[in-house]
Amino acid sequence: MSVPKTMTEKILAEHIREGRLEKGTEVGIKIDQCLTQDSTGTMAWLEFESLGLDKVKAEVVVSYSDHTSLGFKGESTDDHIFLQTIASHYGAKFSKNGNGVCHQVHYERFGVPGKTLLGSDSHTPTAGGIGMLGIGAGGADVAVAMSGGLFYVAVPKVMQVVLKGKLPWGVTAKDVALEILRRITVKGGVGYFLEFSGLGVKTLSVPERATITNMCTETGATSSVFPSDLVTKRFFEMQNRAKDWVEFGPDKGATYDQTLEIDLSTLVPLVAMPGSPDNVKPVTEVAGTKVDQVFIGSCTNGGYRDIRVTAEMLKGKHVSPDIDVIVSPGSRQAWEMLVKDGSFLALTEAGVRMIEPGCNACIGIGFVPGTNSLSLRTVNRNWKGRGGNELGKLALTSPEVAAASALEGKIADPRRLPPVVVRVTKLIVDDTMILEPKGKSVEIRRAPNIAKIAAPRPLPPVLKGEVLLKVGDGISTDAIVPAGPLTQHLRSNLPEIAKFTFHYEDKTFAARAAEKGGGFLVAGDNYGQGSSREHAALAPWQLGIKAVFAKSYARIHRANLINVGIVPFVCDTTGIDQGDSLEIDVSNLKGTLLLRNKTKGTTIPVRHDLSERDIRMVKAGGLLAMGIADQKR
Repeated sequence: MSVPKTMTEKILAEHIREGRLEKGTEVGIKIDQCLTQDSTGTMAWLEFESLGLDKVKAEVVVSYSDHTSLGFKGESTDDHIFLQTIASHYGAKFSKNGNGVCHQVHYERFGVPGKTLLGSDSHTPTAGGIGMLGIGAGGADVAVAMSGGLFYVAVPKVMQVVLKGKLPWGVTAKDVALEILRRITVKGGVGYFLEFSGLGVKTLSVPERATITNMCTETGATSSVFPSDLVTKRFFEMQNRAKDWVEFGPDKGATYDQTLEIDLSTLVPLVAMPGSPDNVKPVTEVAGTKVDQVFIGSCTNGGYRDIRVTAEMLKGKHVSPDIDVIVSPGSRQAWEMLVKDGSFLALTEAGVRMIEPGCNACIGIGFVPGTNSLSLRTVNRNWKGRGGNELGKLALTSPEVAAASALEGKIADPRRLPPVVVRVTKLIVDDTMILEPKGKSVEIRRAPNIAKIAAPRPLPPVLKGEVLLKVGDGISTDAIVPAGPLTQHLRSNLPEIAKFTFHYEDKTFAARAAEKGGGFLVAGDNYGQGSSREHAALAPWQLGIKAVFAKSYARIHRANLINVGIVPFVCDTTGIDQGDSLEIDVSNLKGTLLLRNKTKGTTIPVRHDLSERDIRMVKAGGLLAMGIADQKR
């Protein structure tokens, strides 16, 4: 008699090709679909190309151009040309500039319930809104998956999030996600997949569900998923994709490792104040706080309904003259709907600037906040420097709070305004900006900025060096390699982007690392949280970093370190300081190792939690060096 399974367990069981479905053990799973984008995609495609295959082998592969769609520098335009031509050459679809953000476009046009999606972007779990298991990963892992190789993941614990009741006016799906973050923090989802259930699920549309699965990435969870039900079926029918819909949910009697209950009817509008997505406050507590910018849209809240509600709230009114407001729909589909129903004009007449579908301002490409300015945004992250200026401040909230605040020029409670009801019954389907591949006849166009990746470095028997930098808890990938205008145009050029490593933490770091021929990094808890940005591992590797010693790691960044051959050691870092000289014997990566602090004359026990496959990988010098022979189906 089979044991009832959760949705996560059912998908994993269907896709396991290596290992067994036992919690905590590593399994290799088949990946059905892959996505890349123009911020991380150039590396992923260069890594795929190095595998020497004739074409991609996953069922669906889409290369998206969305992060720097306006081509703010020539190097960005060069990247777009490279990505379009290499995708076509190897058999992948290409979503052009202006077609929208990868996550929203993918669940609208390609996602399938019950299937697996691996993307070179940490918000790939957005696809969970339709019942698809989306996982964010580094470019090397995506390259292997595109080639037909397996993706390795630890069988997770599963947290059930039971939704009851119905959201009242002024409270949204974004508030559901912020409430989860308020309760479990940015570390509470580490090691878990989140699954949503309960009668409250039926009250949420697919875009609302996608908002939640997108934002739950900030809990540290590997993925999040909703059931595929009649609400999902209706969404697929509106997308002219009824044939792709399948009903999907957990088995009756499935057991969970943890359960979180949320009564939607009792929630209030929330705001994540600057510094972290879990710095969550009720809107009533922060109402009246002056804002300088308002940004509505992005992959988190760029659906048609979100922007239509904004337009209805602002119709016949005008935003505060003291602030700047932009709206960026998440996809071309949403854009065309807003043009057709008059929302575009209503927003324009209200003093809003309409920005084409794409990431752009979310990562600091345009609309960068000024010094000590507060930018209120419907995006998913608000760490220091996230908006392109380390001296700017970001707060996260729903479109309803953002629209109300735009009118007043300060954080405001939308419940003070008349309720707005929007029902979506039809959608425009226009795939003219999604290009089908043409194959080998397409020449791959490479500009000089697209630099080859240096040869892998096998792990020596003993690692020696200086602690070049010690940082605290919660260091994000944005802190390791900044997002935004500092580096966005250098994503294809490791030697150049490496010069900005830890730019916000210590501007001397890159030069010191180069001068000393590399060394070590030391950190606190949850090192590398946030984006799947592979550059946060590749750039330190380029500078000769040999290992990282931290109290704990975020999942994707830990995997990226291993993929490039940097050992992620775990230990108590209290007794290690910047400038200390360290030495560790890594000739036998079994059990607990001893780290010698030669400066202090102390010995510290360290572990690495590497699987046998991980050990082979770091010894070889990384994933691509190890090859994919043992990852084939």
